[in-house]
Parts: sequence; structure tokens; C-alpha cells
Amino acid sequence: MNRPRFAEIARDLTEGIASGRFPVGSYLPTELELRDQYQTSRHTIRAALHELQQLGFVSRRKNAGTRVESAQPRNGFRPTLASVDDLVQFGSEHLREVQSVEDVVADAGLADVLQCDEGERWLRISSLRVQRDAPRARAAERAVAVGWTDVYIDPAYQEVADQARAEPDTLISSLIETRYGRRVAEIRQDVSALLLAPDMAARLAIEAGTAALRVVRRYLDAAGKTFEVSVTVHPAERFSISMRLTRSDEDNP
Repeated sequence: MNRPRFAEIARDLTEGIASGRFPVGSYLPTELELRDQYQTSRHTIRAALHELQQLGFVSRRKNAGTRVESAQPRNGFRPTLASVDDLVQFGSEHLREVQSVEDVVADAGLADVLQCDEGERWLRISSLRVQRDAPRARAAERAVAVGWTDVYIDPAYQEVADQARAEPDTLISSLIETRYGRRVAEIRQDVSALLLAPDMAARLAIEAGTAALRVVRRYLDAAGKTFEVSVTVHPAERFSISMRLTRSDEDNP
């Protein structure tokens, strides 16, 4: 999947900060210098620098430049999820590390979460989500996970499980669309708060009882049929969601 130009530039600059090419306390090249270096527009450069600022890598002040503040993200993860395209971009920035794939039958509790009939069969793909190129203290150390996701899909889409491992930066809904032509027309999202149970806390390498967000997303096709449900648990200290609300045209004077 092609990634937006600003995301590629932000990734390159992030690698420069993590490697020490741009040490903490130093200043990045100016917007004009970066524009010429990457042969792109000033608008694209500003978008890339905004990404770094949102993650806490840099601070920006008018007429003072862009100062490197940290060699690793401070602000956790704060995606703006206002459209299906935004969610696809989030998937490209946070890699999936598949932990297990299994057939499950929905009991009463799971059926309530998935809003399906009890006894319905699903293929569950369970994964950790980590930031692309997340810094590691040692080569063998696992990156800190931003969350744990259980994705439930039609068992007929078994081949998607292998693709999910091979393409960790592509949303499973996008894999289904590419292979089976079933396009996402709508995503319904519910967010709730909870305290991490011991088993989930162990998966995320965090203390049991930590506050967390549970995000349930239902992917619907053009006919309004649900063909995928994802249930993601994010530790509160590692994740937040930014949403943009706009007034519909018919309400505007």
C-alpha cells in the first residue's frame, strides 16, 4: 500500500532522531531546507513535522525553528480517526504482530460484543499492535505494544490469516477487499473504559488493573452486512483517540 508522502518524510526524520543524526537539543533543518531536500511542497513538510510534534519528538515555535525534544515518543499514540481513510493510515503506521489464529464459536458474552447470534462461528486473528520502527533498547527486545486486537472474520476468509502475517501494515479489512472484493462502506465504532484483567495485562506487559480503552469496530459492506469485527484493548497511558466533528451542510446557515 502506498503511504502518503508526509508519512514517509516523518518516518525518515524519526529515524534520524532515534539514530542521533539529529541529537536531542539540536534543531532540524528549516522548512525550506527540508522542502528542497525531499523535493516536495512546504505543506507536505509541515504535515510531517506536525506528526513528529504530536508524538513528542520535537517542539515548534514561530521564528525559532523545530527543536528535537526526545529520541522516543512521549505523547503516546493519538490518531485522528474521522474517516475510513484515516483508519487505513493508522493501520500502516502501527504494525500487526499476529499471535494466534483460531476458529471460535460465539458464546453469550462474545455474541453480545460482536452483536451476532450465539453459536455463530468466526475466524479470530489475535495480534499485538506496535508502532512502525518503534525504538528498542536492545535488538532482541520487543517494542512496547500500543494494544491487543482480536479480529473476527468469516471463516471462509481463511487465506486472509496468512496475508495478515505477510502484510503487517495493511488492515485486515483492506486484505479482504483486495482478495474478495468486499468493500468497507461504513465502520461503526464503540469505545468503552475498563481495567485490565491479569491475562490481558500480561499480553501487553503492563500491570493488572491498569486503566484501558476497549474499541470495538464493526465493518459493514454496501448492503449493511457486518463482515468483520475488531476488538482492541489499549492501555490508557499508551493511546488516545482524537476525533474531528463537523456540522453537516444542511445545518449550516
